[in-house]
Amino acid sequence: MTKLSVNINKIATLRNSRGGNTPNLVQVAIDIQNFGADGITIHPRPDERHIRYQDVYDLKPIVTTEYNIEGNPIEQFMKIVLDVKPTQVTLVPDAIDALTSNAGWNTIKNQAFLTEVIDEFRRNNIRTSIFIDADLKMIEAAVKTGADRIELYTEEFAKQYDLGNFKAIEPYVKAAELANALGLGINAGHDLSLDNIEFFTENIPQLLEVSIGHALISESLYLGLENVVNMYLYKLSKANL
Repeated sequence: MTKLSVNINKIATLRNSRGGNTPNLVQVAIDIQNFGADGITIHPRPDERHIRYQDVYDLKPIVTTEYNIEGNPIEQFMKIVLDVKPTQVTLVPDAIDALTSNAGWNTIKNQAFLTEVIDEFRRNNIRTSIFIDADLKMIEAAVKTGADRIELYTEEFAKQYDLGNFKAIEPYVKAAELANALGLGINAGHDLSLDNIEFFTENIPQLLEVSIGHALISESLYLGLENVVNMYLYKLSKANL
């Protein structure tokens, strides 16, 4: 069964837009888990425009499922992850001023750096995943870093799917097949939604986890958070039959 990890960055964005503590990020994380989600994802950035560094610590004792922290492994990010020791860290090559994640790692160019970072996390028993494009050469290089998993960057698939180009899944299928052959676990995320999640999941072999934030929170404005979490779980269960 593919696991659903809910990215709660957008909840933090809403809270920060007004100040104070409404909506309460910790309570939302508790509720999402109670609704059946398999994990909580956060992506703190240096400017703290959504997830604040203190949030990372505040969430630690209440995440009873899987705790996934995404980000660029700069010094401050490394310190926080090593302090908190989440279930998983997902390495994302975000520029400081990036609005959202917009590219996967070049695992050839950054192989030595990623290997050093992943070695440190491994010594602390933290599972590692590398955010990566559906590029076979990058996947071949990723395995050499010692990463446990890759997270397929799915924005292009989502864009093409919306246009009716269902063949856009093909590079992701080939990427997943190669990752499986090399012993890498497969996660996926970015612009996956209720519209495309079932199709994506049923076509990707051995997809372990999807991380969904923007679409899920947006859909929840219309349909309700508990309902949307369970709609994703239902579609994932159908796709895994």
